[in-house]
Amino acid sequence: MSGRPIRIFLVDGTATGIMTTEIMNWTGKVIVAPRAQLVSLAQRSETKRTGIYALVGEDPSSPLKDKVYIGESDNVLKRLTQHNSDAAKDFWSRTVIVISKDENLTKAHVRYLESRLIQIAARTGRATLENGTSPDTPCLPEPDVVDMESFLEQLLTLLPVLNFPFAAPAPTISTVLAVQTDQPASTERNSASPIFAANSSEYNAQAQEINGEFVILKGSKIKKEIKSSLGATYRAMRDQFIKDGTLVETPDGVSLQLTVDVSISSPSGAASITRGISANGREFWKVQETGQTYNQWDQERISKVATLTVDE
Repeated sequence: MSGRPIRIFLVDGTATGIMTTEIMNWTGKVIVAPRAQLVSLAQRSETKRTGIYALVGEDPSSPLKDKVYIGESDNVLKRLTQHNSDAAKDFWSRTVIVISKDENLTKAHVRYLESRLIQIAARTGRATLENGTSPDTPCLPEPDVVDMESFLEQLLTLLPVLNFPFAAPAPTISTVLAVQTDQPASTERNSASPIFAANSSEYNAQAQEINGEFVILKGSKIKKEIKSSLGATYRAMRDQFIKDGTLVETPDGVSLQLTVDVSISSPSGAASITRGISANGREFWKVQETGQTYNQWDQERISKVATLTVDE
């Protein structure tokens, strides 16, 4: 993918206030604001245009996830004002508004974008959707569908940059797991790292690093018991995984097993969840084929790149 220049403007000069964001040669414009600054937002004329919006905040029932409500309106500000008096939107703390700079978005266009964004957010599973239903995608002329899909592609690029990952697909890996087949894992998908493994009598896990995220693979077995030294964040994460069925007890009752790929922020986080105790992931995970620790593998690849750079 080629690079994309993104322009972010801090309206009041602070990173926590209202900001506007654009991509070069894109007709869209994204406005981000805290809910507490709804009054200031109301003073911006573009918020009264036709557009889509997302209300985002922490999910009280799952603190590790955001809760998101996605909507559309001919007058976004008017709709936000209505939501502000809705007790069901108590979770809402940040606002995302998406409009067109050339004001070419019609009611049919934003209904299409709303439907598609809800579908994508539901599929990624990164956030809890507050929308009760997913509206049907309206029929548009073929050229308009192409335009809206292109518009959506740019928006999906911007949202994670602005710290709204609810529509970003979680990395997954198509692989035959050694923990399931006792055979070397197939790495048919091109990826940034080899398969890492960690084995003991109480856990048998595999993982791979993709796009900066460390993914524990579906089918991996993790330790059932946890120690008091396990951090509160990882303890809560394990509890949530058990609650939503991501982790289930193995038939023999010895371990817990992942039913889906799980993305964790770091090798150490993944190691801590797997062992049930705080762990150094750079030493815990080992390359399945060579036995190198993650740290050795990481240092080796950095050294290779540094050597090539010096030679050039």
